[in-house]
Amino acid sequence: MARQTCFVTGTDTSVGKTLVSAALLCAARKRGLRTLAMKPVASGCEQTVDGLRNDDALLLMSAMTEPLSYDQVNPIALEPAIAPHVAAAQAGRQVSVQRLVGFCRGLQLRPADLLLIEGAGGWRVPLNDRETYAGVPVALNLPVIMVVPLQLGCINHALLTAEAIRADGLRVAGWVANRPAPVIMNNESETLDYLLSHIGAPCLGVLPWSEEPDPDSLSACLVIDSLFEN
Repeated sequence: MARQTCFVTGTDTSVGKTLVSAALLCAARKRGLRTLAMKPVASGCEQTVDGLRNDDALLLMSAMTEPLSYDQVNPIALEPAIAPHVAAAQAGRQVSVQRLVGFCRGLQLRPADLLLIEGAGGWRVPLNDRETYAGVPVALNLPVIMVVPLQLGCINHALLTAEAIRADGLRVAGWVANRPAPVIMNNESETLDYLLSHIGAPCLGVLPWSEEPDPDSLSACLVIDSLFEN
């Protein structure tokens, strides 16, 4: 059974959740830990000879230490690169909190030191007309890792996301700042200082921008000890 399971969310879509997740997996591997990861729902998949495949799920597979089939990592693969609930409806697929929780619990039973479950978009992304993705980590009572892009507006988005996570009864286990562009934002140091003093959770690291990011190299920017303290 996985010793620690964490849910990875972002303050918005396209903030680097998968890159951060992969770097966290590499950091854990360098500590001699066994790792697993999954992206239960992925839209924007490409049709291949093996079926629909998602680049994010494939990156997670390359970064974790324990072997899994693609369907175990990404059980619901959707072709359109649109919101998951819309893509699922168009494909005639059913996506619900209960179904995703079942997939996640199946992986939690496998032996590992760290299992990362990557969400889609931000904290309140819809799964259907009644449920949001937040229902999955809530049902599993998971600590949450938050990915914050260092760009204009990130303070507001980060604090609102942390507030929503805690309002749902979960703990923010840590957060990672990610530089999403080659040009460093104005007043980045002041922004980081404010986030450090107001999020109320450990900063696991700050990832630099890279044109061709390598999770293994970026893992040197992360400190993951706090993920195993509770």
